[in-house]
Amino acid sequence: MDKRKDYISWDEYFISLAILSSKRSKDPNTQVGACIVDKNNKILSMGYNGAPIGMNDDTMPWSREGSFLETKYAYVCHAELNAILNTKANLEGSKLYVYLFPCNECAKAIIQAGIKEVVYVCDKYKDTDSVIASKKMFDECGVKYREYEIKGKEIVITV
Repeated sequence: MDKRKDYISWDEYFISLAILSSKRSKDPNTQVGACIVDKNNKILSMGYNGAPIGMNDDTMPWSREGSFLETKYAYVCHAELNAILNTKANLEGSKLYVYLFPCNECAKAIIQAGIKEVVYVCDKYKDTDSVIASKKMFDECGVKYREYEIKGKEIVITV
């Protein structure tokens, strides 16, 4: 008997885990998840965008507009940063899977952590200064990045 042929690729697996992780986010507008793996495809960490540990996400503001202190931007940890902070593993040479291309603040953390590749699905903020800065830093620091194209394969989780 031959092995089955319809199994998912590593990229499909890890992007799917990042997307599944995003379902934990309480953000009403943007849900992002991240998955970090080593060179042997072992999962090192996961994260999603949300309030820092200990901060009540029922009372924090989730608005995108208003004064800075009245918006989510003052408080939310991005998925990439959470994944980096959620592990004690050495991330040197690892790969990060994430739905949205990382902002410049996350790019700094990615570089400092030693992550060497970023695989993303969506680059909808590509014309913003934040993402332009991210790509400039990644290019200068030798962090590869590539877009993962979702091929329309449906991955269903059943219980």
